[in-house]
Amino acid sequence: MRVTNKMLSHSFLADMRTNLKNMQKIQEQMTSGKEIRKPSDDPAKIARAMQLHTDINANKQYNSNISDTINWLDITDTALGQLGNVLQRMSELLMQSGNAAYSSTERQSIKDEFNERIEEFTQILNTSYDGKYIFGGTRTTTKPVITDEVNGNKNLKYNIDTNDESYIQSEISKINQKMKVEISPGVTIDYNVSASEIIEFDGKNLKDTFSKILSDLDNENGVLDLAGSDMEDIKKAMDNLLKKRSEVGAKQNRMESAKSKNEDETFNLTEILSKTEDIDITEKTMEYATLQTVYMSSLQTSARVIQPTLLDYL
Repeated sequence: MRVTNKMLSHSFLADMRTNLKNMQKIQEQMTSGKEIRKPSDDPAKIARAMQLHTDINANKQYNSNISDTINWLDITDTALGQLGNVLQRMSELLMQSGNAAYSSTERQSIKDEFNERIEEFTQILNTSYDGKYIFGGTRTTTKPVITDEVNGNKNLKYNIDTNDESYIQSEISKINQKMKVEISPGVTIDYNVSASEIIEFDGKNLKDTFSKILSDLDNENGVLDLAGSDMEDIKKAMDNLLKKRSEVGAKQNRMESAKSKNEDETFNLTEILSKTEDIDITEKTMEYATLQTVYMSSLQTSARVIQPTLLDYL
């Protein structure tokens, strides 16, 4: 078969186009840093990379959830510690008031401080974080408790301004509800302590306990109860607080472990993703240098093989 200059030219141009395409592909990979630029480059790798991106983004959201929960639990633990300090001071006041040698004036001074401690207790129960009341259950935008004054005595009560019993129970149910957060696929945890868990426990109610203590401070015949049954009720409230605080501490430990696990998983997924879609810059540099050499060699070879003729200048 006769080999003409035209055939040589067509073959040369086809090979040159192939070399240029290979160089373009390597250039694109080097400028983007990615092995794959479009799905048609490698459909299997693209599918895997997309799934890895989805998993990493989900892990980042779980990490955000965990961090927010840890902050919430930290605020809760601090507030519970402050509530415990208030109850401890109340216990000391009851111990003093139980002294039979105390006059009515001295008991009145103790009562005044006790009223202030009830106000402080209420204020701590209305602690907020990120615009949400941490002891308010799912009713996070409204203070869970308030105090009003009856005959000079502070009265702790739920912040529900109505006489409709069904509505009151509905609102208390919201305060009782647990808030949940997802920390990994299919794993949720409740993280809040409600005001009702602190006020109501073991058949006791702190609202009634505070009211009885204030009444006993006004009554000479209530001295024995102040250092007796009243003191016992305050101690039970303190024990309940310690129990809730230990539960919060356990959840804090769990969240710290979950955060560490989440960060390890994200690191591993990111490493796998890098191996899937990122280039080895050293390898690609060597490949590009090789393709450049091949391209230059092909130009030099074609210049020798395809000699110009007189027809090229006509």
